[in-house]
Amino acid sequence: MKIYNTLTRKKEEFVPIKEGEVSIYVCGPTVYNYFHIGNARPFVVFDTLRKYMEYRGYKVKFVQNFTDVDDKIINRAREEGITAPEVSEKYIQEYYKDAAALNVRKADVHPKVSEHISEIIEFVQTLIDKGYAYEADGDVYFATRKFDEYGKLSKQNIDDLEAGARIAVGEVKKDPLDFALWKARKKEDEIAWESPWGLGRPGWHIECSAMSKKHLGDTIDIHAGGQDLQFPHHENEIAQSECCNGVPFAHYWMHNEYININGIKMSKSLGNFKTVRDLLSVYDGEVLRFLILSGHYRNPIDFGEEIIEQSKNGLARLANCKKNLQFLAKEGAGPMTEEEKQALEGYDKYRQEFILAMDDDLNTADGISAIFELVTAINTAVKDGATGEFAKKSLETLMEFADIVGLLQTEEEDGIDDEIQKLVDERQEARKAKNFARADEIRDILKERGITLKDTPQGVQIIKE
Repeated sequence: MKIYNTLTRKKEEFVPIKEGEVSIYVCGPTVYNYFHIGNARPFVVFDTLRKYMEYRGYKVKFVQNFTDVDDKIINRAREEGITAPEVSEKYIQEYYKDAAALNVRKADVHPKVSEHISEIIEFVQTLIDKGYAYEADGDVYFATRKFDEYGKLSKQNIDDLEAGARIAVGEVKKDPLDFALWKARKKEDEIAWESPWGLGRPGWHIECSAMSKKHLGDTIDIHAGGQDLQFPHHENEIAQSECCNGVPFAHYWMHNEYININGIKMSKSLGNFKTVRDLLSVYDGEVLRFLILSGHYRNPIDFGEEIIEQSKNGLARLANCKKNLQFLAKEGAGPMTEEEKQALEGYDKYRQEFILAMDDDLNTADGISAIFELVTAINTAVKDGATGEFAKKSLETLMEFADIVGLLQTEEEDGIDDEIQKLVDERQEARKAKNFARADEIRDILKERGITLKDTPQGVQIIKE
């Protein structure tokens, strides 16, 4: 498998630190609101990376944090008249609901900043002891210039960064490029913890370094997140982690591109965002997941009605194939024919195409194309019916791929009540009696109710639109 490494700006063969095992850290949400479809992209993309690596035989340890200590959370707590921990816990639970609707599996560990304060304080103290950080009026800052490789991830020159750097009001850092590791408490209602430097709370960047170190070790295989995190967040993580631990922080860095609206990056600050919660009131979660995976993760997606409709139609085609195979697997009889055996062997071509695409820097767009090619081959093979055994094995192959990309995971209720079943049975009796006028009349009645009847050698198939 090859991965595009942001650190080197090229595709590299993936070689894990420990054979057969992969450690992945993905930056999670700051839990002060519902997450939007742009936030959802890394959740879906790197959930798919995890599933694919498991499919390829790796034992994966997947960590995604919750930032539950942040100025935005404090401000939301003031607005809602509740405590910061109550705000963060509320939106952590809402995250789980929306992520589940997108078929995003829970991480092996979802560490919270508030539960790792001792590790963060120890990390900061180590940086002070090594001369990479300093305390000033209860704040602690990282001395950026002491890390010679600063800027290596984002490819920014430190002199250019210096030209744009400013010291904000209230900051007492020595250099505009220095960043906060620990912030002294400024107001009584701010959440704070005791530390060697007085009451305060962690800075944003230090949390991921400390939690990654605790749960995955000093050096990890893959660190991932949205493109907007390259600088300053991930750049600062590298600086503080490598100065603290004395070893490389991560071997591979993966960043997904933005989801845009009218060509402009979707963000809460611009107010041009669509929350997943709102979208789920209109669209199925799998449609949104299909949309996110239909493009390569390093290419931008322009969000709008057209791409949603394309995603709905594409997913419907896959779902119809699955439903048809489920029906044939249940109703079909007899052993597989020679033609079916040959068709089954032919599926390996699509498996290889799928693997080739996913091995090429997680190219889910081409991977999904391989699934559609498989569906075309299946539909051709079962056009005139199929044995139950062949349908079952075809379904297993389809779901082998669908499970990796997280699609076709929900089993829809057929919605066939007693009244509809009675009409279907009456139509069958009318056909046997050659009363085709009544049979056609019943077919039209059912059609008006969103029910299509398909007559097959295995019996009548009831399709709810």
